[in-house]
Amino acid sequence: MGARPGAPILFVVNPSSGAGKAGRGWAAVETWLPASGLPYEVAFTTRPLEATEIAQRAVLESRPLVVAVGGDGTLNEVVNGFFRNGAPIPTTSKLAMVPLGTGGDFRRTLRIPSDPKSAIDAIRSGMVRRLDAGCVTFQTDDGATAVRHFINIADAGLGGDVVFQMGNGTKRFGSAAYKIAAGRALLGYKNKPMTVNIDGSTHELPKAQQVVVANCQFFGGGMQMAPSASPTDGVFDVILIKDAGKIETMRGMNDFLAGKHLDQNNPKIELMYGKRVSVSSPEKVRLDIDGETGGFLPALFEIQPGAIEFVTPR
Repeated sequence: MGARPGAPILFVVNPSSGAGKAGRGWAAVETWLPASGLPYEVAFTTRPLEATEIAQRAVLESRPLVVAVGGDGTLNEVVNGFFRNGAPIPTTSKLAMVPLGTGGDFRRTLRIPSDPKSAIDAIRSGMVRRLDAGCVTFQTDDGATAVRHFINIADAGLGGDVVFQMGNGTKRFGSAAYKIAAGRALLGYKNKPMTVNIDGSTHELPKAQQVVVANCQFFGGGMQMAPSASPTDGVFDVILIKDAGKIETMRGMNDFLAGKHLDQNNPKIELMYGKRVSVSSPEKVRLDIDGETGGFLPALFEIQPGAIEFVTPR
């Protein structure tokens, strides 16, 4: 493991994650963790984005290991604590994750156990790997420009509407939230014109369902959207889903879950690769950033190779 012997691990716990699942799960962890002999400290979040502030203080101090405890949204907040002004903060801090929340998509690519005890055991015996991160510049609700970092997947279009629906009350249903929100969003979604530029090559999509910019493989509660994506290869997998219809999308859901949608020679789905991806539209198109609502197009996605040292299972 990356932490020096005896140095306390900082667990950043979002007790509200996963409709309170993380808080309940962490209470169970605390019944056995003190006896493990593992030196640690705990910081609980009480409001949105507080995990970023906690993590950034730890990173600036080069605390040996910062562990995000919660779902993909909590991990995203902690990831953002490793950056400032769009660039990685110089640090010796490492990052790890104990999944206790909604979604659990990021952990699937790295095979992080879903059971918290197994996840902590994997941290203790794990290896440090440098992972890529993504940086997205986008438009906020009030028209300003903002920057956010992501470690899993970001997308524009239908996925953005799904996470917006989750923010409107469905997240309290935990793992069922994705299905509820996806159904609502799909029924109300209209494909939109988008212009996509990937490393200088422009693609005009008269109607597109979504553009997915993937650093890892899974999103949407277990869909293997980018089966070949790797967070160590220095490039995004970019999936263009063109004018797919509602019934067509529902019929293909099993293929998305199994990562087989790219094997069907479907002219409406195209896989590309790039380090710099810009997406724009004359219409209002929402963004999804690591499973959280993230403003609107236009957006610029840039890969940041090896930006974070992450403790992963061996």
